[in-house]
Amino acid sequence: MARILIIEDNPANMQLMVYLLRAFGHETLEAQAGQAGLATAQNDLPDLILCDLQMPGMDGYEVARRLKLIPGLKAISLVAVTAYAMVGDRDRILAAGFDGYISKPINAEQFVKQVEIFLPPDKHAGSSKPSNLQS
Repeated sequence: MARILIIEDNPANMQLMVYLLRAFGHETLEAQAGQAGLATAQNDLPDLILCDLQMPGMDGYEVARRLKLIPGLKAISLVAVTAYAMVGDRDRILAAGFDGYISKPINAEQFVKQVEIFLPPDKHAGSSKPSNLQS
């Protein structure tokens, strides 16, 4: 399983992502702001970083720019989790240094599979559905 850092300022979004990822056996690290996310990434070296784009203070674009400047962090996959889904947004997100993006609102049934695309196969969940998710 993987260590996944989530940088998200919305508590409800954070709670849902944490719940889903943990249900599939992944370890989550949490930061509610860009600067805190950078510090957590440097201290804990996650396997993957999920980052909101619209955050007060340091937005996701600035987080991406700074992460890509740090030698020990620039190789970590960075995925935007965002409500931006207009024509051109994907290209702008990728050009900013993100390796991909997942649209909000997230689809609870697909979210972990979407995240795991950015992880090496040995870090994927072992089964297609966890036993501890409530139906």
